[in-house]
Amino acid sequence: MAKRLIPSLNRILVEKIVPPSKTSAGILLPEKTTKLNSGKVVAVGPGFHCSNGNLIPISVKEGDTVLLPEYGGTEVKLGDKEYHLYKDDDILGTLHD
Repeated sequence: MAKRLIPSLNRILVEKIVPPSKTSAGILLPEKTTKLNSGKVVAVGPGFHCSNGNLIPISVKEGDTVLLPEYGGTEVKLGDKEYHLYKDDDILGTLHD
């Protein structure tokens, strides 16, 4: 049975994207060119209630590709996959084609 994690409050579950270390022609890429720290949003929490009781929703949705901070997040292992939990305000932005 596979486990599914639903983040609480304003947290986001992200699967980091590992950039390729070589091109399709087999040329090895330097480590600094593969440094972009991005991930795919797997699950989001419901948001959080501010002091006046209004719900502030999460700014990203499942399936979004996001830019992550270099440090931070909480590593979570579910089955054989690794994920990271971030707070909504830790996400630096969304990436679009």
